[in-house]
Amino acid sequence: MDAPFDHQPVMLDAVLELLSPSSGGVYCDATVGGGGHAEQLLEASAPDGRLVGIDRDPDAVAAARQKLERYGDRVSVLHGKFSEIESLLAAAGVAEIDGLLVDLGVSSHQLDEASRGFSFMRVGPLDMRMDSSEGETAATLLARMSEDELADVIYRFGGERLARRVARSIKTMETEGRLNTTADLAVAVRQVVGRQRRGGIDPATRTFQAIRIAVNDEIGELASLLELLPDPLAVGGRVVVISFHSAEDKLVKRRFAELVDPCKCPPEMPECNCPEPVAEFVTRRSVRVTEREVASNRRARSARARAVRRVR
Repeated sequence: MDAPFDHQPVMLDAVLELLSPSSGGVYCDATVGGGGHAEQLLEASAPDGRLVGIDRDPDAVAAARQKLERYGDRVSVLHGKFSEIESLLAAAGVAEIDGLLVDLGVSSHQLDEASRGFSFMRVGPLDMRMDSSEGETAATLLARMSEDELADVIYRFGGERLARRVARSIKTMETEGRLNTTADLAVAVRQVVGRQRRGGIDPATRTFQAIRIAVNDEIGELASLLELLPDPLAVGGRVVVISFHSAEDKLVKRRFAELVDPCKCPPEMPECNCPEPVAEFVTRRSVRVTEREVASNRRARSARARAVRRVR
């Protein structure tokens, strides 16, 4: 870890309100990051609440262990993907949990550490892996994908309306051997989309986001976790998901709705044989980040949270 793992927890007040931690409860922060949310969950569940932290980034695991060390055996921090939550909880000796937090945002450390290759703001390798110990890098993915495949990724996960032209620009530079760093990738995008307007987002933002999502299979990982629900939760347990992208939020919204109302019967059906609901909404609509928080942490501007509670 080249620099301190510094990350400001997003929507902290909302998380504490939605999860409602209490003494004796068992909680899981499935994206523990630098331990900011986890620390406050441990404080709110004192003196004997327990927390399992999970992260696929080894840097985050090391930082969280150090930050939360003073809580002793009340906390376990494990390296792994949140789609592996069942085996990770079992490894920590936990059968079920009273609260689950999933913050889908990229940490400030990952964005600010040039060697991780997440940001166009710093020159670094084309990496973008959440877990730098395994998987293909952004450079490998860009070399492997066809122009059409890349355009699809940039449009689906980045919402870039010039996706096909951007993909063509990226593949041209890659073929010519001119695509070696994050700065090169930003050039490939900007020469199509243009420069940043004052007060607006950088035109490279959407493409970098899309490639990062693809490199880490973030949508697939989220879908796998959501399909496991509500199994890791005790009855009465809550799950809170903070998303930053419309594709993520749609998955969460759809799955939560299925847990709350699994009925698929048409109105004219005389008798319903669908499963009973296993959850109830804690939030019927998404909770948005406050303007006050955005003023102090601009990276939180697109954050939104949804929550449900297991009822049986």
